[in-house]
Amino acid sequence: MESILTLAIPVVIGLLVVKLLLSQIGCLWKLVVNGVSGFICLWLLNMISAYTGISLEINLVTCLFTGFLGTPGIILLVLGQMM
Repeated sequence: MESILTLAIPVVIGLLVVKLLLSQIGCLWKLVVNGVSGFICLWLLNMISAYTGISLEINLVTCLFTGFLGTPGIILLVLGQMM
C-alpha cells in the first residue's frame, strides 16, 4: 500500500504541474493573438490616416492595448493623443 502511495503522489503532483503549465501557455497564446490583432487594427488606421488625419504610433503597448480593448481601445488612444 505504501509503495502505491509513494508512486501516486509524485504522479498526481506532476499532472497538476503539467496542467498549470498548459494553462499558462494558453494565456501566452491569447496575448500573442490579441497583440497581432491590435497591430492589424492600428496598421489599417494608419493606412487611412491621409483621409482622416488620425495617426497612431505602432508599438508593443498600443498593439496590446488595442488587442485587449478592440475598437474602444482605438478610440481611447485617439482621445489620449488629442489631449
